[in-house]
Amino acid sequence: MTTVEAFAPAKINLTLHVTGQRGDGYHLLDSLVAFADIGDTVTATASETLSLTIDGPQGQGLSTDDDNMVLRAARLMHPTKGAALRLTKRLPVASGIGGGSSDAAATLRALSALWDCPLPSPAAILPLGADLPVCLQPETQRLRGIGDTLSKSTPLPATDILLVNPGVSVSTPEVFRALTEKTNPPMQADIPTFPDTGALAHWLSTQRNDLTEPTSAIAPEVPAVLAALAQTQPLYRAMSGSGATCFALFAPGTSQPAQAAIRKTHPDWWCAAGRLTA
Repeated sequence: MTTVEAFAPAKINLTLHVTGQRGDGYHLLDSLVAFADIGDTVTATASETLSLTIDGPQGQGLSTDDDNMVLRAARLMHPTKGAALRLTKRLPVASGIGGGSSDAAATLRALSALWDCPLPSPAAILPLGADLPVCLQPETQRLRGIGDTLSKSTPLPATDILLVNPGVSVSTPEVFRALTEKTNPPMQADIPTFPDTGALAHWLSTQRNDLTEPTSAIAPEVPAVLAALAQTQPLYRAMSGSGATCFALFAPGTSQPAQAAIRKTHPDWWCAAGRLTA
């Protein structure tokens, strides 16, 4: 095997409850995390040296310096092995859908196959970022703690998703600093099974993203996106992560008119339609 390709899906925080803050500053979360069939691609080809090239519609301006998450993940996987890595970037940067973390996780999966070695443990990769462990196995999970406590959730029903970003990057640390109430109730102990998208949407309407308010204060484009998504009559809409990307959920096969409407009224926004993966 000389070349391996790994998909880096968008990570969607369907819920995001901030339940506390540790003495070292890390925030405690309770989040239902899902993934979409929208994302980046990492390709790893056998090479004696480690290198990275970046292409794709969202790749312009991204650095290939040593602090790139893809290269950091590769060095964590093995400090001396080589590979020619290519990142095809389709997800906007710093947008609340885990792009960098998902890219790093995809790098680990690709190199695990290329180098025929096991994946590192979630604990080993946590220092790279709190989203790395949940992205390592991109399936619906409940994330708690600082991202270090993961549990499988029941599979989600077939659901269309529309992702919209107004073209602004948001600093996650800045959003957390702006959060005034840092001790909020968690989700219920057991997440129910959802027979269809309508049931999922109804349950989500009883949950929260505690970062929506501070993000909206920093980036007023977020309320504008949520208002535009409301006009498409989704079953549910919310902000993902710390923003500024927002999402809307639709019954299977019904998101395309909404995507067309957003692109018509806001051609300068990034907009992508797809499906949630199980």
